[in-house]
Amino acid sequence: MTGILRRIIQAGGARLAIKTAKAVPVVGTVVVIGLIGYEVKKKGLIKGLVNTALDATPVVGMTKNAIEMITGDWLPDKPKPKNGQMSQELGDQRRAE
Repeated sequence: MTGILRRIIQAGGARLAIKTAKAVPVVGTVVVIGLIGYEVKKKGLIKGLVNTALDATPVVGMTKNAIEMITGDWLPDKPKPKNGQMSQELGDQRRAE
């Protein structure tokens, strides 16, 4: 009896592993699409969209991210504003209103 139960559990575990492995690319793509806003804000519109499109493609995105771990970011972020520049721009906008 225990042999049959063990086989049933192993078969169920194997099916679950197969279904999970098939769902991984879809889940990864959904996560990447959810992060479009963050990427666009960090990199700019064109670079953010290109980076997201590459990451959303299952095999291409995995390869790109593996290479980026070694070489660094392919699409660099926008340059950060110097200290005070952002707050000065906000003050100018408020005065204009």
